[in-house]
Amino acid sequence: MLSIFDQGPPSPCPEPFNMAAHVLAHAEDAPDKLALAVLGSEEWTYRDLKAAVLGTATGLLETGAVAGDRILMRLGNTVDFPIAYLGAIAAGLVPVPTASALTDREVAPMIETLAPAAILHDPAVACPTDQRIIGLDRLRAMRNLPAADWHMGDPERPAYIIYTSGTSGSPRAVVHAHRAIWARLMMHDGWYGLRSSDRVLHAGAFNWTYTLGTGLMDPWTIGATALIPAVGTQAPDLPNLIAQHDATIFAAAPGVYRQLLDQPDLPAMPVLRHGLSAGEKLPPAVCERWERATGTPVFEAYGMSECSTFISGAPDHPAPTTVLGRPQKGRRIAVLGPDGPVPLETEGTIAVHRSDPGLMLGYLDAPEETAAKMQGEWFLTGDQGSMDGDFQITYLGRNDDMMNAGGFRVSPVEVEACLARFEGISAVGVAEVNVKQDVSVIAAFYTAAAPLDEEALHSYAQDNLARYKQPRLYIHLPQLPMGANGKILRRALRQHYEASR
Repeated sequence: MLSIFDQGPPSPCPEPFNMAAHVLAHAEDAPDKLALAVLGSEEWTYRDLKAAVLGTATGLLETGAVAGDRILMRLGNTVDFPIAYLGAIAAGLVPVPTASALTDREVAPMIETLAPAAILHDPAVACPTDQRIIGLDRLRAMRNLPAADWHMGDPERPAYIIYTSGTSGSPRAVVHAHRAIWARLMMHDGWYGLRSSDRVLHAGAFNWTYTLGTGLMDPWTIGATALIPAVGTQAPDLPNLIAQHDATIFAAAPGVYRQLLDQPDLPAMPVLRHGLSAGEKLPPAVCERWERATGTPVFEAYGMSECSTFISGAPDHPAPTTVLGRPQKGRRIAVLGPDGPVPLETEGTIAVHRSDPGLMLGYLDAPEETAAKMQGEWFLTGDQGSMDGDFQITYLGRNDDMMNAGGFRVSPVEVEACLARFEGISAVGVAEVNVKQDVSVIAAFYTAAAPLDEEALHSYAQDNLARYKQPRLYIHLPQLPMGANGKILRRALRQHYEASR
């Protein structure tokens, strides 16, 4: 048998369609129900949330923006983020959410590429000066404007753009269609076990795409309640918040689970049914420790910016801790070799069929790069895996040198290009290294006439790279390992570090 999962297509996306209208379709069913609680800070009913979204849509259109225009989001970890995001989509505009940790240097080329009609800016977030900036006060005032009409249209039209690091070293703009939210319905049973009565507590910030989807859009789509910790909440505080606010589902990155388990005792969380994990591979030992400590399972999901999450464990089909899970019902997933799907239990590249409603429209203004990710009818993820007879997929690593920092994919080429400008560095290679069991960090290996001041290196990286891209280790070497073609052997760097510890 071949490594291919195909149990029938998902139901087709309705036409005409608007992603934001779909997310808030249940707002009229229970207008007084709690849609969002920023724990210890503010609460939003469905009535208030919908009014704020449609008022923001009106305000954005009054700036002169028209359907299809791009809106760059330089907002912080506040409720302004999801309201502006949905407000733009409701108006037919194309929001571009970005990580608040990005520096001016990193944002400037995005502005040039996107040519946004407006830039929504929190003054606490780095952003180059620009006449298109709309500040927080003006943005928040839009919430009180009369409601705009939903901009309905072709579900294939662009809805939003997100950035992801690429092997080229430059962040890539990934364009998603309105239909992407329809694809997420397959996660409700295929990963979450989501119910309208659920209270979903996500440990991430508003402006992380994992939080935006799993912590907000999906609960709202089904009429559930989203719970988000207030700014400044520390990981050790989360178990008490889960208990105090009757969270039934908890979502976080693996690193958060590790931090929670470092505490000597966890409080009872009586209504918690299970946890969710995504962003990077959850170490089996962490999963097992969580289950022993809480009596609840953790269901893991695998995905990427180009297609969100499409392989997972779920309450209806738990996965062993050693595997990623199985494709969600409605997906068409394969493990490919050069000639197509490989036999079961054989290593190959994990691939998604191009008909998947969650698959991106493509990379912005990069048709050749988009085409290069395709093999016939299949989109290649770039990750290696194998599929067994029960369709469970085991992750076998990346086929490139991409790094994972706290759930963010980071290109070593981008980090190297930045560090190469530091005075005194003659050559630099960056790799993800294990510093202890189940914990990895980004390390920079460099050559120079003599070891450089580490404090100065850290300060330089802090000024020029988002925090999650900054190396935690700087290691001076007499020379870097190179292949016959002159390319840095980053895996050899990782092996050198781990062998020398």
